[in-house]
Amino acid sequence: MNRIARAERAVTKRRTWSWVWRFVIAAIILGFLATITIRATLLDVYHIKSVSMQPTLNPGESILVDLRAYGEQGPERGDIVVFDGRGSFLPYQRASFADTISRALHWSGSNSSYVKRIIGVGGDTVECCSPDGRLMVNGHPIAEEYVMHGNAPSEQKFSVQVPEGRIWVMGDHREKSEDSRSLLGASGGGMIPVDRVLGEVTEVIWPLKKRHPVE
Repeated sequence: MNRIARAERAVTKRRTWSWVWRFVIAAIILGFLATITIRATLLDVYHIKSVSMQPTLNPGESILVDLRAYGEQGPERGDIVVFDGRGSFLPYQRASFADTISRALHWSGSNSSYVKRIIGVGGDTVECCSPDGRLMVNGHPIAEEYVMHGNAPSEQKFSVQVPEGRIWVMGDHREKSEDSRSLLGASGGGMIPVDRVLGEVTEVIWPLKKRHPVE
């Protein structure tokens, strides 16, 4: 092979590798943008760090959250939701587009996000407790098989009326959960604005051997 032929072959190789790298970089960028879009608008993943939702959700588990669960029909009693705690559990701070991007890039969600179970929705009266020690919603005792074994429905007595556009939330591990009860004396009275709900928890996805739908 003469010198000119070798030079042409080297140029061809360089061009080939150049196109390969361009394809790889483009694929990475497209995958990155797709991930941001999905996690900002469709589904998100959160990592459970506390015991407040045991036995339903346990530390070390990762959960899938449906960000489109609530359209015209709002959250319902019994739903497990992830919500933005700013303005209720945390000092109010306006969310920005940068916050959305940051949440999409962070595998375990945002540090301002909380996961709890909805006990009351707008118009409900939630009370603790009935003569036999159960929570009552609109004057009727409710069955709570999900509550941590050995826990009372609530050690704290209360009676609240949930305003329209708000929800009353509690953790399943009642003795270890800071929830709406903890904010009874604060502004807002422990009620979480519905527009702060980010989505509904639908599934435990990690560890894989424990993957199951959440109810």
